[in-house]
Amino acid sequence: MRTRFAPSPTGPLHLGHAYSALLAYDAAMSKGGEFSLRIEDIDQSRARPEWEAQIYDDLAWLGLKWPAPVMRQSARMPAYTRTLATLDTKDLLYRCTCNRRDIEAAMNAPQEGAELNYGPDGLIYPGTCRNADHQNETAALRLDMAKACKLLGAQMPLSFEETGPEHKGRHQIEASELIHDVGDIVLARRDMGTSYHLSVVLDDAEQGISDVIRGEDLFEATKIHALLQHLLGLPTPTYHHHALIRDAAGKRLAKRDDARAIAKYRADGLTPADIRKMVGL
Repeated sequence: MRTRFAPSPTGPLHLGHAYSALLAYDAAMSKGGEFSLRIEDIDQSRARPEWEAQIYDDLAWLGLKWPAPVMRQSARMPAYTRTLATLDTKDLLYRCTCNRRDIEAAMNAPQEGAELNYGPDGLIYPGTCRNADHQNETAALRLDMAKACKLLGAQMPLSFEETGPEHKGRHQIEASELIHDVGDIVLARRDMGTSYHLSVVLDDAEQGISDVIRGEDLFEATKIHALLQHLLGLPTPTYHHHALIRDAAGKRLAKRDDARAIAKYRADGLTPADIRKMVGL
């Protein structure tokens, strides 16, 4: 078993991060496996070296160990670029110049209907640029979902195994679901050269991750990841989506919740055992 924890260095780790990291670490250790750390820093506008250093310090304090060197997404751009080129040669990508306001305007137009539809990647793109011939090199790159499903052909429906308590079992993914409920997702954002979905799939494969353990807010995104894995000939890990740690009002924790930061509890004199108890471990 190989598991991983993949935080972004854009703020302090909080109790929710501790829960996810400890679950992944404990699962690997219980099977005599390996736990890896990955720094998801493709958003260089928000990533900070001091937050990355704090991640290492907090996780070590919790008792976690991982092999060196740590994978950092910012060093993986050549791999992402090569994969995009491969998908482009299969005529699966198109350039998109739309921003969020453009998408909302198109979806509110009479011919599109007034209701805004959301999928695992946010607003479901109405296909405005699908048949356009944009030459803008800074445009985003979208996956033509219908063409992708057609290319996979007999491999449809896709499936993945889930071991988390809320969604346990094998889940099938139909082509119609991907086309209508997911849509043409962005695989390369104009300011990053890649996207979360593309990077996480390639990085999990590169690190040989057998079991992806992460928050249940990413469960629906697994449909996207399974699709990309099949398109790229990569293995599909087993997935485990766990409950989110929430505050007293039931709201999920965010990095702005400094009061729940691991560093704050450390400064207050709590121990790693106290953290485990607080998150239900």
